[in-house]
Formats: sequence, C-alpha cells, structure tokens
Amino acid sequence: MTNAGFFKAALLGLAVFFSSFVTELQAENLQVVRKGASRDLVVTMNRAVVVESDVPFAELSIANPAIADFSTLSDRTIYVLGKAPGRTTLTLLDETGKLITNVEIHVSTDISEFKERIQQILPNERIEVRTANDGIVLSGSVSSTARMERALALAERYAPERVSNLMVVSGNQQVMLKVRFAEMQRSVSKQLSTSLAIDALGASGRGAAFGGSNLPSTGTTAGGVSAGNDAGAAFFGFDVGSVEIGILMQALEQKGVVRTLAEPNLTALSGQEAKFLAGGEYPIPVAQDNDTTSIEFKPFGVELNFIPHVVDENTINLELAAAVSSIDPTNGFSTGAFTVDAFRRRDTSTTVSLRDGESFAIAGLLQDDFRDNNSQVPWLGDVPVLGSLFRSADYQRAQTELVIIVTAHLVTPTRGEALALPTDRVRLPSEADLFLNGRLMKSNRAGGTVGEVARQDFTGSYGYVMD
Repeated sequence: MTNAGFFKAALLGLAVFFSSFVTELQAENLQVVRKGASRDLVVTMNRAVVVESDVPFAELSIANPAIADFSTLSDRTIYVLGKAPGRTTLTLLDETGKLITNVEIHVSTDISEFKERIQQILPNERIEVRTANDGIVLSGSVSSTARMERALALAERYAPERVSNLMVVSGNQQVMLKVRFAEMQRSVSKQLSTSLAIDALGASGRGAAFGGSNLPSTGTTAGGVSAGNDAGAAFFGFDVGSVEIGILMQALEQKGVVRTLAEPNLTALSGQEAKFLAGGEYPIPVAQDNDTTSIEFKPFGVELNFIPHVVDENTINLELAAAVSSIDPTNGFSTGAFTVDAFRRRDTSTTVSLRDGESFAIAGLLQDDFRDNNSQVPWLGDVPVLGSLFRSADYQRAQTELVIIVTAHLVTPTRGEALALPTDRVRLPSEADLFLNGRLMKSNRAGGTVGEVARQDFTGSYGYVMD
C-alpha cells in the first residue's frame, strides 16, 4: 500500500506539472479575438499560433491557404500555421452567416536563430534585425567594413538574395598614406691612356704613331709641353736630331652623386582610389590613319595610386601602385621630323596589410653596372713598363639604389585654422624693407598653431594634424 500510494502521488505530480507547462505554453501562443474588431496576427513561418474567439463561430475561411493554414480545435479555438512569408486574411462567421471578425495574418521569416548567431559572432556590434516580406533587413552601426560583410554573409545563409543592408560604418574610415621615395645614384669613371708618335722625316709629314690618339704638332722647340684639348690630357714633344717624338698622356677621373627624394602624402576614404602625380607630361607623336599624326601625353615623375581598406582592429589593407620615372634622352630615337626621348622608369605594384602608424619597405632596388675596357697595340702593349705607352684603360661603374617606404595613418578632419601652409611662414616685405634693407621677405609672427608652425624652419614636415 505504501508503494502504490507513492506511485499515485508521483503520477499526480507529473500530471500537474505537464498541465501547468501546457497551459503556460498555450498562454504564450494564445491570441484572443473579439467580435466586431479586426486584429493583426503575426505568425512565424513553420510555427503555429492558437487563436480563441470570444463568441462561437460556425464557419472559417482563409484568403490564401499557401501563406497560412488553419484547423479548428473547438467552436471557439483555431490552430493557425504559418507556411510561407506574406499576408492573408482569416474570416470568422457565426451560425447565421454574419461576420464575427477578420484576422489579418502576417507570416514572417523565422529570424530568432539568426539573431542568436549575430550576437555570438559579433557581440559588440549594434545590429538590428527585422523582416520585410520574405527577406531580412539589417540596420544599425558596425565598427568596420569587414564586420559588416560578415553580418551580410551570415544573413545570406538564412535569406539568400533577399537581404537588405541599411547598416552604416561608424569607425574611422579615412586613411592618409605617407610614401617616401629615396633614390641614390653614384657613378665613377676612370681613364688612363698614353699615345706615342715618331716622325723621322720632320717636314715631310711621314712617320709612325702608336696608341691611337691624335697628336698635336710638336713645334720646333725640343722638350716642349702643351696641354691638349681634352681635360686631364698633357702632351710632351721633343726633337732628337731629325726625329720628332711626341707623347700624349691622358688621365681622367669623374665622380658623381645624385640624390632624389619625394614624400607625397595622400588621403582617401576606405574603398576609394586616390591618385598622385608630381612631375609632368611628355608629348609623344602617334601615327594615325590617312598619314596623319596625333600627340599623346605620357606622364612622368613620382606617381602614386592606392586603394585603402579599413578592416578589424585598425588594420589597413593597401592596394598600392607606385612609380618613379624620368626622361632619358640618351635612349631616344628620331623618326621623320620628330625626336622622341625614352623614359627611365622604376615602378612597383603590391598589396600589404598594416596597422595605424606602421610602415613597410615595399620595394628596394640595387643596380650595379660595371664596365672595364682595355685597348693596346699588339705585342708592344705587353712589354713590361714601356708597354703602358702603347696601352689605354677605361673603367666605369654606376650604382643606383631605390627604396620605397609606406606609412599608413587613420585620420580625421580638423578645423581649418589648425592647419598651416608653407606660405604662412613668410609675408611680403614693404617697399622700405625691399629697397632700403634689401629684404625679400619678412617673418610671420602670427599666433596660435599656425604661428607656431610658421616659426619653424623649412625642413619641417607639413600635412595633416594627427593625434
């Protein structure tokens, strides 16, 4: 008896629990409609809602069974099932055929799971999710373009090709790119040559010359020394009886250094292209039909094109193309009435990823050209010591080194008075300062940020103010 009583009590407890659970579940899904009043009913697709009428109904009809369907549980209770996104009308009639009420049923896409996934994947983003007909509408703000793309990709899994994007990017989306072009060219050239000429008949003009150089006339003075037309050349001539001997020695060393440096700064919005050119355009003739010629202009100088993409955690992806070009007349050509110069060009195109304020050396070129020539009279140039009189040597070496360094910054606009121009440093002199004191400019003593920048020297940097 004790076990039987305990078993009955357990069954009674379970019955009360499930009864209360079902009642609570029905209370959540129960929608009450009243006679004479229209009601809007929202049903999630593939889910059901229980509708209860305050008066008994005798007949039910639905406008579009493909959107929602129903079944009666009693003369007051209706079970409504959402089948497809859309709107339809459920009509309730009494025994006499009079209208009790119309229920406007709106079947929407189930986005509860999608909302949960959005909160799990992007917990710190303020994204609002709504339904529109059979699609999903995303609104609110996100911190970066990459996170917005993640939300859109996830929404496409739940509503393919039916996602409307109303989100905005609230983070800093402007990128200033600072590029430094540094090129150093070094050249060394050394020449050493000797020529020997012997004229055994003097005035007859017949004789022998060795070394390949044109020797000037020795004159009538033995041991005379005269400078040649070329730099670094010296001529020695003397007479030995009726024999004239001339020696031309030429030694030349040339050194040259060229330094090219450009630092363009350029700002662009994330995803937008920015272009920069500091140089010029060179006209090039182009043949056309009917024996005509047109002119096209080819740019040269320092060129910079880039597209920034701001992604997560202040990371910037840069699509960059940079070039340094100059006119090279030595490699040009002539055609008809036109002479066209060639171009010397060094360029690079790459994609890099870096954070705010970080730098990359995206290109480095070291070119080393070496040339060594040696010419001599056969056999005589091989004689020790004296062979140098019949030999010429030419040594040339050219080195070029180019480095391109890129630095990216996330920037925001500032007030106009906080920016300074190079012209803010000086102002025009008065007539008295110009004619009496010989001053070409006067220092600008303006106050504030502009005045502080104006008091700096010309080696300072210019551009945007960055915190």
